[in-house]
Amino acid sequence: MHTMKYDKNHALLECAIPGLPQKSGKVRDVFDLGDKLLMVVTDRISAFDVILPCGVPDKGKVLNQLSLFWMEFFGMKNHLVTANVDEYPAELQPYKEDLRGRSMLVKKVKMVEVECIARGYLTGSGWKEYQKSGTVNGMKLREGYENASKLDEVLFTPTTKAAIGDHDEAINFTETVQLVGEKTATLLRDTTVSLYSKAADYARERGIIIADTKFEFGLDADGSLILADEVLTPDSSRFWPVSSYAVGKNPPSLDKQYVRDWLDSINFNHQPPGPVLPDDVISRTREIYLKAYEDLSGRKLEV
Repeated sequence: MHTMKYDKNHALLECAIPGLPQKSGKVRDVFDLGDKLLMVVTDRISAFDVILPCGVPDKGKVLNQLSLFWMEFFGMKNHLVTANVDEYPAELQPYKEDLRGRSMLVKKVKMVEVECIARGYLTGSGWKEYQKSGTVNGMKLREGYENASKLDEVLFTPTTKAAIGDHDEAINFTETVQLVGEKTATLLRDTTVSLYSKAADYARERGIIIADTKFEFGLDADGSLILADEVLTPDSSRFWPVSSYAVGKNPPSLDKQYVRDWLDSINFNHQPPGPVLPDDVISRTREIYLKAYEDLSGRKLEV
C-alpha cells in the first residue's frame, strides 16, 4: 500500500491516508475526520529530539495498547471512541490491517495548554535543578535527597507545551493558574497526582517503578476534565525495574535509554540527520518496550 511506508524490519515509518488532513508529530500521525480524529502510532523513534531514519518494530503498538490499558484501568472520562478497526468509518476500512493495534479513534476535545508532569522520584531535569538550587520547578525541597531518591510526596511539575523543535518550559503552580485559571489548575494538579499515585502503586506490585510521567488533558463541552493523548507509556514516563533500583544512580529505564546510550557511545552530536541503528540495538529496544507492556498490562501484545 503506497500510503504506508515500512522499513526493512517492517517498522511503520510513515502513514498517509489520501483525502484526510494530517498532522505529524515525532511518533504520531493524526488524521482529521471532522468531529473525530484518528491517531496512528508509528514505529518511529526519536532521541535527543532527532527522529532516526529507522523504526523499532511494534513500538507503536506498545504505546497505543498501553495507553488503552491505562484508560481502562483509571476509568476516568477520556477521549477514546473506539480502538476496534472493524468499527472505524468506511473511508478507513481499506487501511484497517495497517491500523490494527496501533490506532484509536478519538473525539475532538479542547486541549489544556499545559503538560501535566507528576514526579514520584527525583531524577532527570528535577535532580539537576535540585543539585543547583535545592528546588524543583522553583519549589523548595528538603536537604538530603540523592539522585533517584523517592520524594516525600508526589510533585506536580507542569510545563508549557512547546512547538516541535522547541523545549517545554517548566512553570510553577502560580504560572499554571495564570494560564488556565485557578479552578482548572487545581483540578489538573489534583488529578495528575491522583492518577500517578494509583498507577505507581499498581506498577510497583508488578516490579516496575514509575519515576515520573506526563499526562495531557482536555476539557469537555461541560468543562469537565478528559484524559487525552498517550497515557503512561515508555515515551511519556520513566519506568525503572524494581530489581535494579538503588538510590544514588539512575537505574536502566524501560524505554529508549538503550538507544540514547548507543548514540552517545558512537559520539552522535545530537543533530539531524541521525544514524541508522544496528539490528541488535533495534531488537533489544523492541524487547524493552514489549517487556514494559507485558509486565504492566499482564497481556500479550496484539500484533
